[in-house]
Amino acid sequence: MTISNVTIIGAGNGGITAAADLSDRGFKVTLYENEKFASNLEKINELGGIYLQEDGKEKFVKVEKVTSDIEEAVKSAEVIMLTIPGFAIETMAKDLAPVVDENQVILLNGAGAMGTLRFVNEMKTLGINKKLKIGETNSLTYGTRAFPETAKVELGLRVKKLFFSAYPAENTAELIKVCRQLYDCLVPAQNILHSTMENGNPEVHPGPSLLNSGRIDYSNGEFYLYKEGITEHTVRLLRGIEAERIAIGKAFGFELEDAITSRYNRGYFDRNDLSLQELFNTSKVYGDIKGPTAVDSRYFTEDISEGLVFWSNLGRIVNVSTPNIDSVITIGGTILDRDFYQEGLTLEKIGLADLSKDNLINSL
Repeated sequence: MTISNVTIIGAGNGGITAAADLSDRGFKVTLYENEKFASNLEKINELGGIYLQEDGKEKFVKVEKVTSDIEEAVKSAEVIMLTIPGFAIETMAKDLAPVVDENQVILLNGAGAMGTLRFVNEMKTLGINKKLKIGETNSLTYGTRAFPETAKVELGLRVKKLFFSAYPAENTAELIKVCRQLYDCLVPAQNILHSTMENGNPEVHPGPSLLNSGRIDYSNGEFYLYKEGITEHTVRLLRGIEAERIAIGKAFGFELEDAITSRYNRGYFDRNDLSLQELFNTSKVYGDIKGPTAVDSRYFTEDISEGLVFWSNLGRIVNVSTPNIDSVITIGGTILDRDFYQEGLTLEKIGLADLSKDNLINSL
């Protein structure tokens, strides 16, 4: 399959950036956003495109189409790419599953959270039994910021390496050939559990952010986690969570990348011979990223509920202790007055609770 038409679902940082980048590279792009968030499309629609800023240069890139009509958005696409947060997967599946064609490839481009399985499960609850071509990355293909009110993108990084898996994994070889036409950084993961555990956000965001929660409250939005919140002491919690994640992965047969290796391979670090604290503090990509600006941001809520809760659940399955992960879940829930264990992602919620470790792996 040769790709020429791409539909992007979600006009946030990733979606607007992808629309600008792929349009600039010659693809015919349709950018879709739900009517609730259609304001993100207004300036792009008015101008007919997006200002793409990269390496100190800016260009205006025309975008083929922007729309809030889901049928209109997907009808001519060879690839439908979802750049949405994990908590929106089931909602989007309700909208997209009835109109997607079995010959179209669905790519979930964002923080890995078993999204393809969740999409398929939601589709089945609707009574739709299509055999989808669907795969997911472990993280977003860009380091970027988008400003929909001005139709502007500040692209800091085109990621150099990301893990990709289809669901089921037997389709990975076929789909990665298609998706590499868009992003040649993709390498095959063993399955979607592997790619999900290579999502580094739950490891880096909620723990250090939690330890900086008073500073975040006091800063009135002027807080930079990576250059001021990753310190000698907060990085120890990050490392503790990292060790638990890697131990869980090993119990499932995965050799997971550590925090330095993964970010060096992706391109966020331009060297790997310094301490993790120094690398975060001095990263050219991370240094300009502001936030989190509030303790109810996605750095806390999504990365705990969609990430740490799931890792904790996996740890119990394979008898790996997760005291650092569980502490962040518990204290994060306390300060936000939420029960993350109750609302978060678990094997039970995605229909895998009754499987042994080996059967779980084989089912993906």
